[in-house]
Parts: sequence; C-alpha cells; structure tokens
Amino acid sequence: MSSEYFGKAVRDKIPDIIRDSGSECSVEVLNELLFYVAMKKKLQEEVDEYKKTPCLEELADIMEVVYKLCEMEGFSIKELERVRLKKREERGGFDRSLYLKEIVNTQSGICRCERSDFIYESD
Repeated sequence: MSSEYFGKAVRDKIPDIIRDSGSECSVEVLNELLFYVAMKKKLQEEVDEYKKTPCLEELADIMEVVYKLCEMEGFSIKELERVRLKKREERGGFDRSLYLKEIVNTQSGICRCERSDFIYESD
C-alpha cells in the first residue's frame, strides 16, 4: 500500500470520486483565509496545467477557480464581466496579437527592452 501527499484545494466531488475508485483519502475543511490562500495556489496550478496541456478542459478549470476567487473576494461573475468589458473598451482586447518589445522614453533617455526571457533596463 502506498500513499501520496497532495496538500491542495480540490473540487467538491473529488474525495467521492477517489473513494469510488477504491482508494482512500483524507480531506480537511479549511477556514476562509486558508482556503483563499489554497485557491490562489490552485489558480497557478491550473494555469501551469493549461500551459503544459492547452485544452478547453484546462481553461474551464481556470475559470472555475477564478469564479470561486471572485466569490471569496465579494464580487459576482456579473461584476467580473463588467470590469472585463470596461478594460477591453479602454485598453482593447488581444485581437490584434500584439507583442510589446520595447519602450523608449525620449524625455528621460531610458530604454526598457525585452531580450529573450528577461527584462533589460538601461539608462
């Protein structure tokens, strides 16, 4: 018999699914603050999974976590969508596939440039 430690937030039905498969698991109901921290970690986990395996199911997992975080912060999905649309109107979407490579401030002479996987600033 072997066991694995996970230490992460899971969907409500996951313990039942694990037990129905013939395995056992232990879960803990966290207080609001600890669960909030766990959900922020879960968001990164889901984003990492999407980056590894881009698919609709992983995007849905990200949205489920975002929706729960909104609820925990006292926002509704309607409010989230309103803010998303407002930002889209003010700053645009990602429809044009733009990639910012460089900003040159002609007044200060500071150049902020992207090089490979790091940010380089010179003055």
